[in-house]
Parts: sequence; C-alpha cells; structure tokens
Amino acid sequence: MARLKRRYYTLVFALFMSLFMSAMMSGVVTVMNTGVSEGFMTRWFHAWLVAWVIAFPLVSMVAPAAHWITRKLVETE
Repeated sequence: MARLKRRYYTLVFALFMSLFMSAMMSGVVTVMNTGVSEGFMTRWFHAWLVAWVIAFPLVSMVAPAAHWITRKLVETE
C-alpha cells in the first residue's frame, strides 16, 4: 500500500482525530438531548456532520501545539 509523504502527517492526523471525536461527542450529546428513539441515526448524522465541519479545521490548527506541548511533558528516548 502506498503511503503519504511525511509533510501530510498533521493533516491526516487532524482528519482522523476530528472524525473520531466529532462522531463520539455528537453521538453522546444526541443521546443526552433526544435519547435513542426513532430517527436517532438521522439526528446523529446531522449533528456529526455539523460538528465535523467545525472540528476538522480546529484540530488542524491546534494539533501542532498539542504535539509540541506533549513533547515537552513526555519523556522521549
């Protein structure tokens, strides 16, 4: 399988992190607000889509800072 160049690391990381986190958080908030009832998946998908559109650029912007802070706090060999 072909791999992407290292320069795309932060963008790919942001893509997956924003997908996973927005899906989980929108799911939890949807359950809390409306419960698991008829139409849940439609409500969740809509909430996830709105959340992801916001999350992806935000994660893209803060990921470098988060990596930098983590490198300062975590011992590396």
